Amino acid sequence: MLNVTPSAFPAPGSQQRAAAGGRSKVPLKPGRSLMDWIRLTKSGKDLTGLKGRLIEVTEDELSKHNKKEDCWICIRGFVYNVTPYMEYHPGGEDELMKAAGTDGTDLFDQVHRWVNYESMLKECLVGRMAVKPVAAPKGVLLEKKVLASSAKDLSPSYDWFQTDSLITIVIYTKQKDMNADLVIVDCQDKQLRGEIIMDDHSYLVEVDLDHAVSEDVAVNIAEKVGKVEIILNKKDNIHWKILGQPCEGHNTFIKRTDRGLFYRKCKLVSKTEVTHDTKLFCLMLPKGTHLRVPTGQHVYLKHIIAGTEVVKPYTPVLPFLPLDFQEPPCHDGVHLYLMIKIYSHGLFTQALDHLQIGDYISVSNPEGSFKKSQLQTSEDLLLLAGGTGFTPMVKLLNFALTEVSCLRTVKLIFFNKTEDDILWRNQLEQLALKDERFEVQFILSQPSKDWVGKQGKISPSLLSEFVKRSRRDSKVLICICGPTPFTEQGVRYLKDLGYSQEEIHAFTA
Repeated sequence: MLNVTPSAFPAPGSQQRAAAGGRSKVPLKPGRSLMDWIRLTKSGKDLTGLKGRLIEVTEDELSKHNKKEDCWICIRGFVYNVTPYMEYHPGGEDELMKAAGTDGTDLFDQVHRWVNYESMLKECLVGRMAVKPVAAPKGVLLEKKVLASSAKDLSPSYDWFQTDSLITIVIYTKQKDMNADLVIVDCQDKQLRGEIIMDDHSYLVEVDLDHAVSEDVAVNIAEKVGKVEIILNKKDNIHWKILGQPCEGHNTFIKRTDRGLFYRKCKLVSKTEVTHDTKLFCLMLPKGTHLRVPTGQHVYLKHIIAGTEVVKPYTPVLPFLPLDFQEPPCHDGVHLYLMIKIYSHGLFTQALDHLQIGDYISVSNPEGSFKKSQLQTSEDLLLLAGGTGFTPMVKLLNFALTEVSCLRTVKLIFFNKTEDDILWRNQLEQLALKDERFEVQFILSQPSKDWVGKQGKISPSLLSEFVKRSRRDSKVLICICGPTPFTEQGVRYLKDLGYSQEEIHAFTA
């Protein structure tokens, strides 16, 4: 919801004066009101002409964009393409043109200081002005490694600088909507590895540091401009001449599939029983690691068994289903929770079950094709889970009920063999009582004689009974996960029922 106060945005065409500069309004064409502009910015249209990338802009480059049909303006170090805003500007095109191709901060402050331009023009953001070299403030030692960058160079780049006690690596992703899920940092024994995920590509900074640093690593993210800071604490307050020696893959921007998996060792801190054959493992990330597993993505566990590396995928869950839809305090970015079924003849799960508290296991970077954007416009979310195929549904449930404002219904259709196999049954039933949007349906293939619920396996008849839109034209997303035959059959049945490929997401690894 956008809050717009009358004083900040006078009605287009009105003759009242702006409080901070006596600026007259001009009549706007029909369809060019503030609400029309807001609709345009939310339409998904590329308003910058850069397809979502952010760039560094030199003064020379800025000066070239000085016409009504191609107008860039700098405000407080950020450059905006205001060309599409021309016809929506209450002060008229001529006023905007006064700052075309230049730093318009002073002019803006004279007449627009009260306007929340960052919100109004956020979809017009081109990038930041290239920083000119400046003298270091007294007492601060600056060292920079600047890679070639221009308005035409859309690849990420990095700098670094130091103070007496800190090393700061700054990565300019030139990407909007950067967030903590997309930044993975590992700093162990003088080895620094920072990977930034950008769709199906990633940018890597990986160096053997010149000197030792402490285990504490801080990560700051300026989401709007796509800047990531990795802050390290020097062990010794000495001046570094270089950041360190580059490792293979350092300063590369390539497809993630070409990058390969990176693992770090995590400590097992607890292991609790969920059902007769399933346990919740809590792993602690190393102190120098920053890693968040996005909703709908999985990690790989790697363990050496009989001299052989064995790798299996698992989807992290929450420690419990929060009934008040808040991330629980123990879900703090330090711990990973994995719900794992222990198979009596399963080589890998038996090895996991034999791990002692304090033992270590290798955990990869997150992988997966699911994107939250698939869910954010859905009105109906339908989850089909078979057994431990329930695990990706845990974070999906939490995210959907917490953050998807247009959501009407969430239905979990949970297939198991017996009642004893149902994971978190009590929590799911409590959640259904707590939130009227959520409904759970348990279906058993081998029920006891006392079972009064539905029984059977995944089938067209069961799906036609339970998989339905809340309204004929409602936007639906159906997520399915379970054993391979379950998933493949389910997808086939759903398509036979008329659901499109775009409405179905199958979790596979």
